Amino acid sequence: PKSEVRSNSPKAESQKLKASLYVDYHPRKGKRAGGGMPSFKNQFKKDGENSRPHISVVCNFSKPTSDMPSLLTFQEVTTLFHEFGHALHGILADTTYPNLSGTSVKWDFVELPSQFLENYCYEPEFLKTFAKHYKTGEVLPDEKIQKISDSKNFMEGYQTLRQLGFGILDMAYHSEVGALERLSVKEFEDQTTEKTQLYPKNPETAMSTSFSHIFQGGYSAGYYSYKWAEVLDADAFQYFKENGIFNPEIAAKYKILLSSGGTKDPMELYKNFRGREPKVESLLKRAFG
Repeated sequence: PKSEVRSNSPKAESQKLKASLYVDYHPRKGKRAGGGMPSFKNQFKKDGENSRPHISVVCNFSKPTSDMPSLLTFQEVTTLFHEFGHALHGILADTTYPNLSGTSVKWDFVELPSQFLENYCYEPEFLKTFAKHYKTGEVLPDEKIQKISDSKNFMEGYQTLRQLGFGILDMAYHSEVGALERLSVKEFEDQTTEKTQLYPKNPETAMSTSFSHIFQGGYSAGYYSYKWAEVLDADAFQYFKENGIFNPEIAAKYKILLSSGGTKDPMELYKNFRGREPKVESLLKRAFG
């Protein structure tokens, strides 16, 4: 419904229109669950005109009531920042062709902007600018901010092994076809993921039968991109952490990365921004200190 969708028109310092942004925050009958960033029209250039994009941020936050505004859980805050990271990729686009604009990049690069922005949600300096009591205006106390920060890495070792196992299994399914001719699905899965198992396998479990990401979700031979995106976003945010999370010079370089879309190889864009290739040590430092 029109009443539940708000539109915004962010502008550059020159007052030129950057994009049309539509936000749809609340659930309703027939609406898909979760969050997303549908692009109605990508940015492109034609006949001397820079046609700006129409982008949306779609979420499913609890609706406000007659006596209570819509209050967000911390997970909902990170969801909002994640989807707005995707939206920024589209809003800042500056390419000639629409099929190379915004999020139209190689699959293992598309989650960098979204996951990068999530990092700010764990920064006290940033949280204190908006995380306030809706009635009193009291800023979120330091001890609660610390708990939020600590929770980010809870069971990170297990989660890392789990994601690595999924990625390895995905690659095996798409490269070791011969093995599947002599092994059952269960045997193939157990053999492939043995090195990433922390606990004994349940003999009745075969996650391959529900691994929809790689069979119908578009991640065939690409599930690794989740963990690779974490390497990229951790390394990119470390650059800001070392120089100030609101550093305008680094932000300007990051803007170039976003505005370039898929016009250049992702690694070339990243090296132009960071001055080097990403280092996995940044992810390990964030996860394990």
